[in-house]
Amino acid sequence: MDLAVGMGTDVGRMRSDNEDSLYANANRERGLFIVADGMGGHAAGEVASAMAIDILSQEISIDDPLERDAPAERIADALRRANDAIYTRTLTEVDKQGMGTTVSVLFLAGDQYIIGQIGDSRVYLLRDGKLRQLTTDHSYVQEQVEAGLLTPEQARVHPYSNVITRCLGASATVEPDIYEDLAREGDVFLLASDGLTGMVEDSRIAQLLQQKASPSRVVNSLISEANARGGVDNITAVVVHLTGPGSPRIQTTGVHPTPTAV
Repeated sequence: MDLAVGMGTDVGRMRSDNEDSLYANANRERGLFIVADGMGGHAAGEVASAMAIDILSQEISIDDPLERDAPAERIADALRRANDAIYTRTLTEVDKQGMGTTVSVLFLAGDQYIIGQIGDSRVYLLRDGKLRQLTTDHSYVQEQVEAGLLTPEQARVHPYSNVITRCLGASATVEPDIYEDLAREGDVFLLASDGLTGMVEDSRIAQLLQQKASPSRVVNSLISEANARGGVDNITAVVVHLTGPGSPRIQTTGVHPTPTAV
């Protein structure tokens, strides 16, 4: 299978800075895709998300043989190392105290996909016209949903909907969630920060992902939809379409440069 990829990020309509970062890299057999949503203010969130991208893209290489070690454990270890680096920086630099970032990683290798996730940046799969959220938010409202105290609809508009319970950099240790399964031709994956998923309902996301358009145009449509509904946060999306041989490779448009982790 080949991969057609579109990615983009936008500051939104209410923020002055973009604290999201994203990454995409693919060859003919594999792909690595990352979305990180930083927090902390005073540019610290931007630094945290950039650090996560830098470390994870170095630690998880699409060129390494899968047989070297278990790829799922490799991704989990890379996330732990990113947490160590960000947390250590919060202890040594006063202006970085309280910074952190969510992160979702999608690794594709042939007919296998592996996801590593911390926080509430989501990974979705559109298959046979049906959209499924593959990750579970590490958030206060998700815990309330699982306890039966809130419905998903109530959680979306809850005043604490942006309160996360797990992220990179908040504590000395963190345990990522890892998801593994088989991929197949025709699958469409979406990685998104909550600036998209908090503004656009899943049903509308599914409609936009099914457009007869390139992944880059789909990403533009998703970002435009979130902005049309208020754009209260930074908006980031990566769309990966598993296609047949001969399809376009990575396509990028409107990509916000990943900030340097200074």
